[in-house]
Amino acid sequence: MRSSAIQIYELGDQALTIEWSSTINEAANQKVMQAFRYWQNNPIVGVTDIIPAYSSLTLVYDAAIIQQQSRGLSPSTWLSQQINSVNGLEATPLEETAPQIVPVCYDPSLAPDLAFAAQFANLSMEEFIQLHSSKIYKVYMLGFLPGFAYMASVDERIRLPRKETPRKLVAAGSVGIAGEQTGIYPLDAPGGWQLIGKTPISLFDISKENPCFFTPGDQVKFEPISLDAFHELKNENA
Repeated sequence: MRSSAIQIYELGDQALTIEWSSTINEAANQKVMQAFRYWQNNPIVGVTDIIPAYSSLTLVYDAAIIQQQSRGLSPSTWLSQQINSVNGLEATPLEETAPQIVPVCYDPSLAPDLAFAAQFANLSMEEFIQLHSSKIYKVYMLGFLPGFAYMASVDERIRLPRKETPRKLVAAGSVGIAGEQTGIYPLDAPGGWQLIGKTPISLFDISKENPCFFTPGDQVKFEPISLDAFHELKNENA
């Protein structure tokens, strides 16, 4: 994991966070994912979960198990030493994967903020849709809701502010933008992102072995579809 300086800090009494940057940064996220893959393949006894984010990685640990091998050091100090001992190793290049194609209907009946978004960006709705759907996005992290994928970065021309007053209910499948991020609500939930479309596919299914449709590091491409196609796919996935 050859890397520039990192920051390691405690997150409560049973987790450590490693931070490469404080911003949404592709280079930093590459290091995050390389570290994530490294510890997936070379697990530390006592580490119970590894959580990647935009530019940081959190290691959750069982303090009692770590204490058994820490030779008198505190669990956080011992784990920090293990992290620093591999920081600087040559990283294995991440495998490139084909983007997942996600159908999205941008019809105004499913996109309550699209008219505002286009006006805010000083674009026609067609131009706004073209800019949003023409780019390949990276899934940087999952959070907020089970299976909610934070993707970036949208074209500078279509970056939008969050809503001043969040909606009490956003329907599952709604596609939104907040700042340079875009994402899809996998479940019905409150939310403050600007809603510019909707996908008919299910993004979280607890009955599956891997319930989340997306994983960190995925590449995603949105494919515009008609309202009729949306309902046909919705019925197929029901």
